[in-house]
Amino acid sequence: MEWTANWSYPTQIRFGPGRIRELARACASAGISRPLLVTDRGLAQLAITTETLDLLDAAGLGRALFASVDPNPTDANLAEGVEAFKAGDHDGVVALGGGSGLDLGKLIAFQAGQTLPVWRFEDAQNNWSQADAAAIAPSVAIPTTAGTGSEVGRASVLTNTETREKKIIFHPKILPTVVIADPNLTISMPPATTAGTGMDALAHCLEAYCSPYYHPMSQGIALEGMRLVKENLLRAYREPDNIEARANMMSAAAMGAVAFQKGLGAIHALSHPIGALYGTHHGTTNAVVMPAVLRFNRPAIEEKITQAGAYLGVTGGFDGFLEWVLRMCDDLSIPKTLRELGVQKDALDTLAAMAEVDPTAGGNPVELTRERARELLEAAF
Repeated sequence: MEWTANWSYPTQIRFGPGRIRELARACASAGISRPLLVTDRGLAQLAITTETLDLLDAAGLGRALFASVDPNPTDANLAEGVEAFKAGDHDGVVALGGGSGLDLGKLIAFQAGQTLPVWRFEDAQNNWSQADAAAIAPSVAIPTTAGTGSEVGRASVLTNTETREKKIIFHPKILPTVVIADPNLTISMPPATTAGTGMDALAHCLEAYCSPYYHPMSQGIALEGMRLVKENLLRAYREPDNIEARANMMSAAAMGAVAFQKGLGAIHALSHPIGALYGTHHGTTNAVVMPAVLRFNRPAIEEKITQAGAYLGVTGGFDGFLEWVLRMCDDLSIPKTLRELGVQKDALDTLAAMAEVDPTAGGNPVELTRERARELLEAAF
C-alpha cells in the first residue's frame, strides 16, 4: 500500500515517510518566515532535533530553539516560551515531539499575542471567545510519537504550578496550520514510550466512542481508530522498524484526537490529577486506570462495547473486550497498579476531589462523583 497522502481534515496534514523534508514548504504554507522550534528537553538532545534545525537553517528560516518543556508542561514553561518567542521576534512556531512539546508549542503560538492570562481561556462555556484571534501566531506540528494526537487538536493541557491542577486551554485557532506526520520519526521511540503513547491513542478512541454525546462522525472515527490500535500497536512495539505499523499507529493517534471532540471521561479525569501530582506518563496512566473505568461504566456501555468488539474481531462481548484490554496491557508491560506508578494511598482523597472537577469528567457515561472517583482510584491502586 502507498503510505503517502495529503489530508485536509481537520487541518492540512502531510502524511507519509520522509515528509519531514517538506518542512520549509510547510512553514511557507503557514505563513511562517521566522519560526521558533519548540520541543522537550529530552528530544532537544537527539539527532532528530538537530536535523530539523538543519532543515530550517538550510531554507533560510534560522535555527532558533526553545526546549524548556517539562513532561507535563506548566505555566512556567509557557511564560518562558512566550518570552523567547517575543525576544526572537518570531512569527510562528514549529512544534516537534510528543504531547508535551506539541501542547506547549501550540500554546506559545496562541498566548504570545494575548493580553489576558492563559487561565482565562480554560475550556469552559465560551471562554475562548475572549481571545484576540488575530494575534494568534500560526504553527506547524511534527509529532514524533503516536499517541496524543495533539497535532490535530484545538486545545492544549497545561499544569497550574500553584494549584497543581491540569487545565485544558481551548481555542479553535490553537489547531496547527500544517501537520507533518512522518512515521519515520517514531521509529526511534523506546518500547515503553511506544506502549504508553499507543495506549493513550486507544484511550482517546475508547472514551470518545463511549461518550454519551451525539456526534456520529466522531463515533465512526473512534471505532476505526480502535481497530488500527488493535492490529498495529503490538507490531510497532515488537517490530520497531515496521513502518506499516508505525504509520497506522500515527493515524490512530490523530483519529483519537479528532474523535474526542465527542468527549472524554473518567480515564482522563483520573489520569490528569495523577499526572499533575506525580509527573507520570499520561498514556501509561490512562492504561493503568482503563480496566477499572471499563468495569465502572459497564451498565451504560455494555451494548456499545459488544458492538465495538464485533467490529474489532474480539469475541465474548463486554468480558471479551475487557480481557483483550488486559492482555494488551500485559503484552506491553504496562504497570498493573497505581502503586507501581508511585501513587501514594494517602493521596487518593485529593486525587478524587481533583478528578470530580476535571473538565473531562462530564463526558463519562456514568456520573463521576467524588465518592465514585475515590472507589475507582482504590480499585486501580
